[in-house]
This record gives sequence, structure tokens and C-alpha cells, in this order.
Amino acid sequence: MKVHHIPFQETRYFSNLIGDYLDESSNLGQFYGNFPNMEGFKKQLELKRSSFGESSREILVKSLIRQYNSLNKSGLTEKNISSLTEESTFTITTGHQLNIFTGPLYFLYKIVSTINLTKQLAIQFPQYNFVPVYWMATEDHDFDEINYFNFKGKKVVWDRESSGAVGRLKTDGFDTIFKAFSEELGNSNNANSIKKIFESAYLKHTNLTDATRYLVNVLFGEYGLVIIDGDDAALKKEFGPIVKDELLNNTSYSEVSKTSKKLAENYSIQVNPREINLFYLKGNLRERIIYENNEYKINNTSIIFSKEEILNEVTNFPERFSPNVIMRPLYQEIILPNLCYIGGGGELAYWFQLKDYFSKLNTPFPILLLRNSVLLISEKQLVKLNKLKVTLQELFYKQEMLINKKVKEVSDIKIDFSEQRLFLQEQFLDLKELAKRTDKSFIGAVNAQEQKQLNGLDNLEKRLLKAQKRKLADIVTRIEFIQNQLFPNQSLEERTRNFSEIYLELGIDLIPMLLDALQPLKLEFTVVEY
Repeated sequence: MKVHHIPFQETRYFSNLIGDYLDESSNLGQFYGNFPNMEGFKKQLELKRSSFGESSREILVKSLIRQYNSLNKSGLTEKNISSLTEESTFTITTGHQLNIFTGPLYFLYKIVSTINLTKQLAIQFPQYNFVPVYWMATEDHDFDEINYFNFKGKKVVWDRESSGAVGRLKTDGFDTIFKAFSEELGNSNNANSIKKIFESAYLKHTNLTDATRYLVNVLFGEYGLVIIDGDDAALKKEFGPIVKDELLNNTSYSEVSKTSKKLAENYSIQVNPREINLFYLKGNLRERIIYENNEYKINNTSIIFSKEEILNEVTNFPERFSPNVIMRPLYQEIILPNLCYIGGGGELAYWFQLKDYFSKLNTPFPILLLRNSVLLISEKQLVKLNKLKVTLQELFYKQEMLINKKVKEVSDIKIDFSEQRLFLQEQFLDLKELAKRTDKSFIGAVNAQEQKQLNGLDNLEKRLLKAQKRKLADIVTRIEFIQNQLFPNQSLEERTRNFSEIYLELGIDLIPMLLDALQPLKLEFTVVEY
């Protein structure tokens, strides 16, 4: 295995906002707290240590023990859960939707980044304990985003009706998926391992929460990962005062709107807050809470509460109140002794909108860390790239740009009219000087003629390039083939491909390889040769 690193900005797959964050641009300084480096973690430890109490730790540990009740924990996971009662223990957290069979590859990269960061921090700060946490987005209701995964260019889909929180969905219909997926996998040893994992997760558990918890525990339990479900009455009770504040004062709307307005001066806004950023969650129901005419109404239902009634509901049934994307981060930071959240570019974008909201509620804002992004490239693929003289950096070019560059490099004809353009522009400089000494109105005609001839050169160059592409069709086809393999649908592999494709090749070596390769604080894109 060899590991290469490319600056995120050079891949051209990440936003200006993320680029500015990684560069610690002054444009973003007010929208986050400590930066993800060792000095930042030192400050964050002091900040969080003074704000997370003993009773919160006890509630957290009891909830985790209950959530793990029917699951076989590794010794390290059990140790990590127990250690959370100690004031010297802190968490590093990532979160994700309950995509079936993990969804895209970056699901794994998030968790590996989280585990590896806890290892780095343990070396740097040996007086503390660091626990990797995966937050299951069990209360999410965007079923269409999680009901499939891609395998060898085909979608494997869980086709069913859905309502309410996805974590509560029954795993009906997975026997059909399992049968179809098994036929695609084949019968190798690695294929049979994948089938066993899938079958045990989805055919032997009754809801998506339990299935996902089992799956993630199988993949990462031995590395001490702690999996948490926020859909928990005891944990929601801890969040109750914030829920009441939201219902009465619309604090998140007020604060996030102000921050978003400032952020929008330089960047696109990821999410827009509602006046009340809570859902009402009961059974298969998860609907927005709306305040109208001095009443609290549950959207698309006939359920209505008075002010007194809804506050009593929060007190008696805190589990019925579900934070949306604006409030979920705060909920996480209230119930965990958390130092850092690890997420993708889109996630970090909306976290930047929340800093003032956290400050308003006297809650430490966590360090934000861009997860590791990875391109996995096999030895065979690397040999092909070397024969085509395509570098790893060039692989990230848009396909047309890459092909044009390579055709120009290998062509026996120079496909570059830069010298001709320069010569033409020099000739027209003389004409412009002549126009100035005669009739200044003539300059416009000279400029127009110059542009016409420059456009003509551009068209001739494009036609020559097109002709050379036809002549060098074999090279063009090979470049297209290898790049399409590594960048399916002209996108990053990690955003579409499922881990099972790589597992077929590498089997149980896949996750150890990733753990060896990924450096979360490197803050660069990772290319792994295997």
C-alpha cells in the first residue's frame, strides 16, 4: 500500500468555503471556534471540561448501556462506554444517515477518520481518554436519500412506502433485496462474508435502527467505536430546556438567521432556519411544529396544543420532540462530552451557520474537521495510468480537459496556436496606432476585426484537436475508461460506490488498510494504492 496526498483545493471537488476554512481565511474566522490542530484541541479540552457535568455523563452511559443491551460489544467498546463516566473522557463524533448497507464509501471514511483522530489525541494528551462516536441519524425522514446503494453501476433499492423517522421503519422487504444482491455478488469467500453481514443485519433485526447499529458494530466494534441513537427518552430529557426555549422564543431562528446573513456576504447558505426548528415525533409521525394564532399545530395533522399543553408535553414526553438539521448539532453537543465533529463539506457548511446560536445558549462550539476523502486505486489501474502518462493530480481534471491535455501531449502535430495569437495581436497593435493618428472611430472596427480573427484561430485549433482525437481514438478511449472506473458518473468514487465492491477484492483487509492510510489532521485528499 502506498498513500499520496493532494491539497483539497487542487482536486476542484470542494467549495470555496471549504478551501477558505482549510486556509484559515479571515473571512471565516467568526463562524467557528478552535481550528483542528493540536493547539486547538488543547483549548477545546479546557472549554468542554468545564461545561459537561457528572450527571450528564451518568445519563449518557446508562442510555448507551441500554441501547447496546442486545448487541455483542467488543471489550474496547465496553471500556469506552464505561470511561464516559470519568471527567477525563471526551468524544470525537461523526454522524450519518441510516443508508442501507452503509450507502456510499465515505460512510466508512467518516468513521475511520473519527477512530484515527482519537488515537492521535490519545498520544498527544495521554492524561485524557478519547472515545470515537458514530451518531445514527435515526430521526431523519428523508427515505429517498437512504433507501438504496450502488453496486457495480446498479442501484440496489429498498422499495417500500415510508413515513416518520427512518430508524423506526420495519425491515420488511429485505429478503427480496438480499436475494437479488446475493446473485450479483457471486460465491467467493469475500462475497459470502458480505452476504452473511447483510443477512445478519437486515434479516435478523426488525427495524432500521437496530439493523444499522448491528452492521456498524460488526465493521468497527473491535476498534472501540461507540454507536449512539439520539431517539432516546432519557437523552431527550436532557435537551428539554432547549426545546422549551425554542418553542417560546424561536432562539435558533433568530440567531441562525443573523449568522447566515453575515455568512452569505461571501458564501452560499446551506440551510435556512424555520421559526420553530423542531418536529413532533410519535409512532410513524414526524411532522413540523408550527405556531399560529397562539396555538402550536402539528403540520398535516389535526393535533393542536396550547402553550401550557405543549410545555407539559415536553416535560412528560421529551422523546416526542425531534430536532431538525438546525438543532440536531446542539442536541449532540448537549448530551456528549464532545470536542470535535467530523463531517463532509456540506455538513461543515451548515455548522458554520450555528456558532452564534451555540454562544447564545452558552454551549461550547465544537472543533469542525473535514473528514478524510479517499480515492482507492488498484495496482492494475495504476499500471494503466502510467502507460497513459496520466498523473494522480491529472486524474481529478474534468474528462474533456484531461483528454485535451493528453492528446496535445502525444500528438505529433503541435495543437497550440498561442504563437499565432500573439503574432496576430502584435499586428493589430500597429493598426490601432494607425487608427489613433487618423480617425479614432476606426479603432472599433479594428478591434472587431481582431476579435474575429482570434475567434477564427480558436475554431481552427478546436477543429485540429477534434481531428487528432479521432486519430488517437485508442488513447482517448483508454483514458475515458480508466477515469470512468475511478470517477463513476464523473464524480468522486466515494460519493457513489458502496464498500462491498472493494470488499470483494480486499475482504477483511479493507478497514485495517483504511485505518493505516488515513490521517485526519493532514487536511488533504488521500489517494490509496492497493
